Amino acid sequence: MSNGVVLNLHFAATPPSSQGKEKEIRETLLLAYRTLGVVFGGLVTSPLYVYPSMPLNSPTEDDYLGIYSIMFWTLTLVALVKYATIAIHADDHGEGGTFALYSLLCRRLNIGILPSNQVYSNSSTYSRIERGVEAQSWLAKLFERSIVARRVLLFLAMLGTCMIIGDGILTPAISVLSAMDGLRAPFPSVSKSLVEALSAIVLVVLFLLQKFGTSRVSFLFSPIMGAWTFCTPLVGIYSIIHHYPSIFKAISPHYIFHFFWRNGKAGWLLLGGTVLCITGSEAMFADLGHFNQRSIQIAFLFTIYPSLVLTYAGQTAYLIKNPNDHDDGFYKFIPTSVYWPIFIISTSAAVVASQSLISATFSIIKQSVVLDYFPRVKVVHTSHSKEGEVYSPEVNYILMVLCVAVILIFGDGKDIGNAFGVVVSLVMLITTILLTLVMIMIWRTPVVLVTLYFVVFFIMEGVYVSAVFTKFSEGGWIPFAISFVLAFIMFGWFYGRQRKIEYEITQKISFHRLEELLADPSVQRVPGICFFYTNIQDGLTPILGHYIKNMKSLHKVTIFTTLRYLLVPKVDPHERIVIKKSNLEGVYGCVIQYGYADALHFEDDFVSQVIGSLILHIKNCSGNAEPDSQEIEQEVSSLEEARCAGVVHVRGKTRFYIGLNCGWFDKIMLGFYEFMHSNCRSGLPALRVPLQQRIEVGMLYEA
Repeated sequence: MSNGVVLNLHFAATPPSSQGKEKEIRETLLLAYRTLGVVFGGLVTSPLYVYPSMPLNSPTEDDYLGIYSIMFWTLTLVALVKYATIAIHADDHGEGGTFALYSLLCRRLNIGILPSNQVYSNSSTYSRIERGVEAQSWLAKLFERSIVARRVLLFLAMLGTCMIIGDGILTPAISVLSAMDGLRAPFPSVSKSLVEALSAIVLVVLFLLQKFGTSRVSFLFSPIMGAWTFCTPLVGIYSIIHHYPSIFKAISPHYIFHFFWRNGKAGWLLLGGTVLCITGSEAMFADLGHFNQRSIQIAFLFTIYPSLVLTYAGQTAYLIKNPNDHDDGFYKFIPTSVYWPIFIISTSAAVVASQSLISATFSIIKQSVVLDYFPRVKVVHTSHSKEGEVYSPEVNYILMVLCVAVILIFGDGKDIGNAFGVVVSLVMLITTILLTLVMIMIWRTPVVLVTLYFVVFFIMEGVYVSAVFTKFSEGGWIPFAISFVLAFIMFGWFYGRQRKIEYEITQKISFHRLEELLADPSVQRVPGICFFYTNIQDGLTPILGHYIKNMKSLHKVTIFTTLRYLLVPKVDPHERIVIKKSNLEGVYGCVIQYGYADALHFEDDFVSQVIGSLILHIKNCSGNAEPDSQEIEQEVSSLEEARCAGVVHVRGKTRFYIGLNCGWFDKIMLGFYEFMHSNCRSGLPALRVPLQQRIEVGMLYEA
């Protein structure tokens, strides 16, 4: 009650102006309009391929009514209740998606095993995070005690992330192929192979244009998707009136029970097609970082949801009167007078939906790279105003090859639909599991509500998963294979990086040991500035001892630099560079902090920013009560003099020595990590470090 009183007093004391409210409403509505072109592309274009993906055999009127009832309640429960009402509130500082749920669990509870956890105590960013230090649930204690449970949780989050990447391969393939298939109705001479070839050409052109970014054409995305969202339900209403006005009686759940009672196993197998009606629902949650909760909810509730309900109702009404047209269940129900306008709109909408998933894949890969659980690939920012607009050449061409291969090898819409069903159902199930953990361990939701949520959605989505896995040999293996390979790459990379950090922490060099090394008369302090990169903050990397013993020198100004990616979306600019001064002359510590949604590069010269922060630190943080201005000026002067003498960046090129004493798991995972590490990009180009200033010091770590 007291909290409510305080809240009421707060609002009473500072009433928002009507002008401010109007502006906020306008901004929210504008954002809601923009979500049409980014968030809902995959979901709202699903009518193109849902019915063609179903293995229907002489369906009856009751069958179609049962199928529509299943799709209506799936849309209502999963898209409306689960994602638009519940999951959308489980954001991580405004960011959504599978990984956001995992990072939320890691930050609020001590169950993370990512390297970023080592900076919790040192980062002021984390000092403000509320940790679950009060009485923890038994489940939280279980995860804290069990490294196996934490690794399973991480792998689950990785698998969900990889499934969304798989979505980025299948959505362009099935959307464009289904849209281009509209050429076959007016032109019977157009073969299926020609449609596949044209679809492949459209996708190749789309992928080749990625390097130019989407800023110049993105203003068209929302109008195109808006036209699609508005036109298809109008056609649906026409079809309902013309073919089967009483279609909405199928909303009654008893049609679902009758459907399964009559069809048994065959009805269960059809779920692999009906699950595609919620394709792209995850985007409502995953794209939170680009919009906000209210805008996404308004767009879905007032445009997307009614549009889909009416479109599917119209399709079903047509198919009840024309039961054997289900293989082309979309274009056949389009009236002849508006066929070509709808064809143009549907093809454009399919391209926009494809672009949305491709952009989302780039964003996921970028977040994975900055969090250091995906091998480093080149990430290019294609827009100066939109930091979330990124492009990766390597990822782009791999996606292009896989998309074209899916179309040319598995050109049958049913096979691609089977593959798509695996992605959709597994992502739903993983989100349900992670969201249940958030409810129990963070939200402390009452047991009755958690049980109700978990039982309803786990059973429903589990049934969907069981149905799509029966199609494993008929295309369902494609996304599972892709996702499993990607998850294995992620886990292997993470495991290797974690083992390296563990070794460095165990073998770290203290500042006292560094002082002893520098006291050796044979070790010289040479002119210049050296940025010595290390993965640990509490101590110095063992490569330093290896370097000094062999080079017999250390630069007069040495800055031990740590690139630290934190489990938060963004780090405040004033907290980006953290400077620490040691007791040794000319030796400093520097931590460069990023969130997983931050840009990886500095807008200005990296060295200039660090030196500027260092000078500011020297001037403001003198140890004396009354700082000696002459001493400060001398230190700053020495710093500038060292910079003029030259700058060098030293990083370790470390490898694991995998001996006979290693277990089979370490031999496999560390061997795989070494293969990836030797073929990935350096971490320094992200800081725009010139090639001629880099030095790599080789060293073997014993596994």
